[in-house]
Amino acid sequence: MGQFKPFHLAFPIRDIEETRQFYGDLLGCDIGRSTDKWIDFNFFGHQLSAHIKPEELTLAKANEVDGKNVPVRHFGVILPWEEWHSLANKLRDYRIEFVIEPYIRFKGEIGEQATMFFLDPCGNALEFKSFQDESQIFAK
Repeated sequence: MGQFKPFHLAFPIRDIEETRQFYGDLLGCDIGRSTDKWIDFNFFGHQLSAHIKPEELTLAKANEVDGKNVPVRHFGVILPWEEWHSLANKLRDYRIEFVIEPYIRFKGEIGEQATMFFLDPCGNALEFKSFQDESQIFAK
């Protein structure tokens, strides 16, 4: 898939500490620089910057995909197959409420993938997915 190029994403939060616990403690993201107004995370090799801006938090609107209501505004990462399953189990153990429970989407079709959606403490939607065959990530 070519040379890895990390992306940067800034997003709104309401509280630094609850965000640090969620992304740092639960998801295992290393913490970078921070102030009392923002905090950076190493999100699986990508830079997330969480900024206190509660007035920017909105309820996620959804589109139907594969019979599920997928939050339109979301971000996440594609994990190796076993790592995705380990994370799904860890989230279940932590009793995370899923927007879309972990399942296999497009089963037997082009783009078959494991996926799950859940919200961070501020209501930002995250999708974690995995492909057994990475050539399917951009398959048409």
